Amino acid sequence: MWRSVKHPLGLWDGSIENATVATTLLVNLVERGLDVQHGVLVVIDGAKALRKAVRDVLGVLTPVQRCVRHKERNVLGHLPERDQPLVRRRLRAAWALDDHDRALDQLCVLADELARSHPGAAPSLREGMQETLTVTRLGVRGRLKRTLASTNPCESMIDPVRRVARNVKRWQNGDMCLRWTAAGMLEAQTQFRKIIGYADLAKLAVAVERDVAIRRAADTPTTSVHTPIATAAPEVAASPA
Repeated sequence: MWRSVKHPLGLWDGSIENATVATTLLVNLVERGLDVQHGVLVVIDGAKALRKAVRDVLGVLTPVQRCVRHKERNVLGHLPERDQPLVRRRLRAAWALDDHDRALDQLCVLADELARSHPGAAPSLREGMQETLTVTRLGVRGRLKRTLASTNPCESMIDPVRRVARNVKRWQNGDMCLRWTAAGMLEAQTQFRKIIGYADLAKLAVAVERDVAIRRAADTPTTSVHTPIATAAPEVAASPA
């Protein structure tokens, strides 16, 4: 039976840009029983340390979805305010497409245009660009695609943690910080609802396993960027609303 509700699995103290912390986090999950033999889908923000940890611990074949909301903010941060609405619309239009090749083409065209008008924004878009389309490449559609395209589902824990932490008037040490953060996470868990699009999670698991198997059979060269493959994973059709 597929679990349709989110569960916080761990808490580590350290910087998100610390590769050692990120690696320890993932190693701990594997040691506690996370089965990655047949593949898992990892959804992350743009932290380079976390991306490296995924590659080192879970393997180069692991499909990674980069958060489109983080990517959008990073790209728009290089633009003057007057140009942001148009670029935002074009980014979201490309990410909304279910055709992976068309979506990638539209992002590449936008990156080329930005390279001429706003040189700082183009590298921001191109960095990890293909991984913003991983769920599209896997054939994920509809509500589940919108859920998995960003890190919003896990970031929904942040506000409850902050609300619980307001009760502390004086922080004594790091252990106290961890205990109160854990308390906030447990409080957040009581408010979790079913994952939007959860009915398609089983189909997603099949798509991920197929994707990893194809890459393994093809002996894909070690790379941090997932390139499109000719044999697409079976489409994860959206369930009726």
